[in-house]
Amino acid sequence: MSEDVLLETRGAVGLVTLNRPKALNALSLEMCRALHPRLDAWAADPAVKAVVIRGAGGKAFCAGGDVRAVAGSVGRTEGGGSLSSEFFLAEYALNHRIHHFPKPFIALVDGICMGGGLGLSVHGGFRVVTEKLVLAMPETGIGIFPDVGGGWFLPRFPGEAGTYLGLTGARCDAADAVWLGYATHRVEASRLEEVLGALVAADWSGLAHHVAAHVLAGFIAEPGTSSLEARAEAIHRCFQGNRVEDILAALEREGSTWAEETRATLLRMSPTSLKVTLRQLREGRGRDYDTMARVEYRLSQALTARPDFREGIRAVLVDKDQKPRWSPATLAEVTDAEVEACFAPRPGDELVLPSLD
Repeated sequence: MSEDVLLETRGAVGLVTLNRPKALNALSLEMCRALHPRLDAWAADPAVKAVVIRGAGGKAFCAGGDVRAVAGSVGRTEGGGSLSSEFFLAEYALNHRIHHFPKPFIALVDGICMGGGLGLSVHGGFRVVTEKLVLAMPETGIGIFPDVGGGWFLPRFPGEAGTYLGLTGARCDAADAVWLGYATHRVEASRLEEVLGALVAADWSGLAHHVAAHVLAGFIAEPGTSSLEARAEAIHRCFQGNRVEDILAALEREGSTWAEETRATLLRMSPTSLKVTLRQLREGRGRDYDTMARVEYRLSQALTARPDFREGIRAVLVDKDQKPRWSPATLAEVTDAEVEACFAPRPGDELVLPSLD
């Protein structure tokens, strides 16, 4: 078992602690492989009534998948396959297990939660956030796309908020998360151990989801005012287009300081990622989660094989110069055929979701 994820049972509660605090609890292939079979076992164990997942260290719940390791492995193999293939297969299977988990799955989201951290939390029934929350899907800035089900959950946020967040990587606080519907409860970070203790001590003889909801309701704090909600009308006006170029033009017409800053942000992102992401989000409006997971696996293999992914990791996480050199460098150079190729099925790039029977 990986020491980077601690798995234990406390009373009727299965407890997961992501234990890579120096890496902000970034999710590795080994962590996925350790966690998934335990979730299967807890799902089948009648003595386990609920699962709680949290991050160690006090700074982050989970800062995302370990994309730096994936980028560094391009062209190499692990167990006969690429790390990109192995990692995304394991991560998406884990997200699928959580999405369909038959018992209360309670994420205690304290601090940074980005990318793969949303995959470990948004698919569960309860997302408890604190005043330290920093929530984001920043993938277009590293040459990929908002995955882990982003094509399913982002379009289900109010209005065009999900389009805005998915394209720009903008950060949200606890009040924003409550308004979006990501957070089901907002509590003080200082009470998280008390929340866990109350869940462990609860009488689980009733309907488990009702018991979990009742316990968590006793810790609710006011979320405050959401700046994202206050800007919802402008976001809707500017992000309802079906072409990235139309969104940029709408931001230019809007003319506010926020619109100018947002336009500048978009122009710093990978042009290919922007076009792929917008199509992903529009397709996801009318598709269920399992369908989008299969689409996203194809995209994961297509985009991690492109030079923008390695360049984005270099600019943001390795050299940290924040000056990626994208290829193609402009939206105009990204052809419809290139975008279509990212979505096209390829032999060996199909996600087979595990049976949950």
